[in-house]
Amino acid sequence: MSEARTPAREARTPAQIEADIVRRREQLAETLDEIGVRMHPKTIIGDARARVASTVDHTAGRAFATVNALVTDLRDGLRHDDGAPRFDRIAPVALVAVGLVGLLVVSARRRRG
Repeated sequence: MSEARTPAREARTPAQIEADIVRRREQLAETLDEIGVRMHPKTIIGDARARVASTVDHTAGRAFATVNALVTDLRDGLRHDDGAPRFDRIAPVALVAVGLVGLLVVSARRRRG
């Protein structure tokens, strides 16, 4: 069983083979340089910082949008359609807020003393 050879393989000269070897060595050197840069501790730390910053920015943006929507809904619930305040809803909310602030103050004083 003889192995079929392509004409391109038979027609290669030693100079062409040497040029191919040089080209492949250059490609390998570039690949190794790229691996070295990617695996350098400063590169790894920089990439990790960028990922963390992106995650924090994304999370903060989502939190801001959620809080903004809640505040808007609360504000809309405390006003009539004409924009006048709804004291029947404002008073209970204010009392709860004052009660929570009072509890926080009492709790803080107990921890100190």
